[in-house]
Amino acid sequence: MPRIIITLGDPAGIGPEVIDLALASAAIPHGFEIEVLGDRSAGSPGKPDARSAAAALAALDEAVRQLKNGSADAVVTGPVSKEGLQTLGFPFPGQTEYFADAFGVTDYGMLLTGATLSVGLATIHEPLAKVPTLLTPKLIERIGLLTAGFLQRRGIAQPRIAVAGLNPHAGENGAFGDEETRIIQPAIDLLNQSNAGVFSGPAVPDAIFREAALGRYDAVLAMYHDQGLIPLKLLDFDSAVNVTLGLPKPRTSPDHGTAFAIAGKNIASPSSMIAAIRLACELA
Repeated sequence: MPRIIITLGDPAGIGPEVIDLALASAAIPHGFEIEVLGDRSAGSPGKPDARSAAAALAALDEAVRQLKNGSADAVVTGPVSKEGLQTLGFPFPGQTEYFADAFGVTDYGMLLTGATLSVGLATIHEPLAKVPTLLTPKLIERIGLLTAGFLQRRGIAQPRIAVAGLNPHAGENGAFGDEETRIIQPAIDLLNQSNAGVFSGPAVPDAIFREAALGRYDAVLAMYHDQGLIPLKLLDFDSAVNVTLGLPKPRTSPDHGTAFAIAGKNIASPSSMIAAIRLACELA
């Protein structure tokens, strides 16, 4: 029986309540052993502190230990406060980078998937001003291959992936920037030589997500965090799941934060947590 572990997240946030609601629902698949990791008593709803942040980190460390020793087959991570973790010396921008470091993985990425859209991210938690300097054909090719691999694992043998441009109008033939011709198009050419799927673009960013939402693409490869997550959260906020690509075992997470302002009020929706658990079970 595959074993799925769920980290509680920051116990002062909505993690504990959405996990309880998810596990009590009829939407969780049968045939899996599920365990929740974390100390619920380490935080008061809506009142994060060093103790609640430490509990969140301890749950993450325990999850890594179990994934590495083979006692767990996949992990679902509850929402944490990045600010709270960093006050403890946590050196990572988020949980994605934490898990990649824990497993010594350099070829990794972030993908968000929901009922309407799947979006791979060429860059993740980076200042917008740095994005043009970080993009390279090799980076885009690497994330494109990871995105295609995820879709193939879910049964799409020849995925159709649109690669978004960086600039308005995809650069307008160089009028608004040359990253499309200098960086993104060479990456698409490399990807289409890989037989991993059909990659098209550079696509006009303000239009391509509509095309994908209509079913004309299986995923969009976005150049930066908000380019991909704004349309995804607009359309799929309640069903979106964050997936870390490239890890030896699946890691998923609901696509929302700790929501300290509503923690303990029993108004948080468990929909994204349910979707994250279901996807972890599927991948496991």
